[in-house]
Amino acid sequence: MEPILQVSHLSKTQILQDISLQLASGEMLGIMGPSGSGKSTLLYNIAGLDQPSQGEVWLGDVDVARLSEDQKASLRLHDMGFVFQQMNMMANLNLLDNITAPAKWANSQKSGKRKAELENKAKALMKKLSISGLENRSITEVSGGQLQRACICRSLINDPKILFADEPTGALNQRAAKEVMIELSKLHQEGTSILLVTHDSKVASQCDRILYLLDGQIQGELKLKKMMDPKEREEQVNAWLRSMGW
Repeated sequence: MEPILQVSHLSKTQILQDISLQLASGEMLGIMGPSGSGKSTLLYNIAGLDQPSQGEVWLGDVDVARLSEDQKASLRLHDMGFVFQQMNMMANLNLLDNITAPAKWANSQKSGKRKAELENKAKALMKKLSISGLENRSITEVSGGQLQRACICRSLINDPKILFADEPTGALNQRAAKEVMIELSKLHQEGTSILLVTHDSKVASQCDRILYLLDGQIQGELKLKKMMDPKEREEQVNAWLRSMGW
């Protein structure tokens, strides 16, 4: 497959050192490593949320690292989706309005879609992620797993080219984490390109590949076979992590 994302010799002073990687279209790539290894910093620099000291970050034919802040913001709004550990939902909006907010911002810059059209799209996403019927709930009236699935809906509302997930299950209990990963895996199987940071081997075992980051450098790579039993995949990931000094 053609790479949708190419990172070349990316560095961030005192944190990241000469990182190069590719993400193929439709691939789920995991990034693991101990706390302080630079995982989230790498994701933020790739996504244009932080500025690397040097290097290139190509999303299609656009070098994200060379864009102005306004251009990066527009790229994130239209071409990237984000799922964070801290869900960053707006407390004064219900779930439906939180999900449609990025689409309303994006379309205010263009000719604009009708409110009903955006809401129908959001409702379709909510149905797809098994939270249909919660449209009018506030963010305090749903479970953590339901809220994170709403965040995934929000990340998909503008049909992004790539989805960035930074510890998407980190704030969830085991059951909710499993529910969220089922939905992310479905999206992956449907062809969504996902770059995922995690410390959880069960989460990482659902990726196509995993990179191990230590002291700001990529120290290893694990490729997982698609048809392998889920338990075997997790065991392989854990064995690999032990070999990396995890």
